[in-house]
Amino acid sequence: MMDIIHRFHHRNVLVVHGGSTRHRSIFNGVRALSEGEGGTARVKPKVVVIHDAVRPFVEEDFLLKAAGAIQPLVSTVIATTLEGYLDHSLERTKYRASEMPQGFIYDVIYQAYQRCSESDFEFGTECLHLALQYCGTNVKLIEGLPTLWKVTYKGDLAAAESIVKETFSQSACVVTGGSAQATELANALQRSMSALDMTM
Repeated sequence: MMDIIHRFHHRNVLVVHGGSTRHRSIFNGVRALSEGEGGTARVKPKVVVIHDAVRPFVEEDFLLKAAGAIQPLVSTVIATTLEGYLDHSLERTKYRASEMPQGFIYDVIYQAYQRCSESDFEFGTECLHLALQYCGTNVKLIEGLPTLWKVTYKGDLAAAESIVKETFSQSACVVTGGSAQATELANALQRSMSALDMTM
């Protein structure tokens, strides 16, 4: 991560160690936005958007309106008995799959993590649930985009690579002038294209 930040001259990026569970990792990131190293205070943001790297194709305009992204269920959800038999099924039309990104007022999600239980940290996966349960904050759910699919399996990784290659192949970049910055940009683009086994 640090190599990518330095190589592409990203600014305002804070790298934080993850935790042993999803919620511990998220809380580490949320806390780091207001608590600097050694306990020094940072200027906390008003809003925080939580997203996961396994959904790499989120569109910027969607981030601006993200509260809670959802999708209709495409499969029926069932509960099983301890012996492995069907216990019951859920009515698919009443339920939705929760997705990222999710946006929060910073103080709400920070307080939710401060107040949540050890069980939530260990086994929970839903930030929206924490905000509702521990802060009484219910968010407006919005239909997610088809591009928010999750890279989970090896085949998903191949599909993601295909989308990146297709996007690059449909893009054109003309670099003019002889400035050092233009040359550096052209070289960086060439390296990126070469990494994707493409030619310019």
